[in-house]
Amino acid sequence: MSEIAKHVTSAGPLKTSEQHQRAHAVAAALEVIAARSSGASGNVNLAYEFEQLSTYADQIQAALKAD
Repeated sequence: MSEIAKHVTSAGPLKTSEQHQRAHAVAAALEVIAARSSGASGNVNLAYEFEQLSTYADQIQAALKAD
């Protein structure tokens, strides 16, 4: 588990499986943003990326539910 995932999933009590799944989806989305920002291009708008965080997490959760 990455350091980002450790911090996100341990930030507060996760009482339901939905909260647990969401925390992991957010952690995965943060990993994507981190990977993009460390890329060679250096042209990443972090403000925009963080605005998209919830959308990215939604997409990750939807992909995990896909048949």
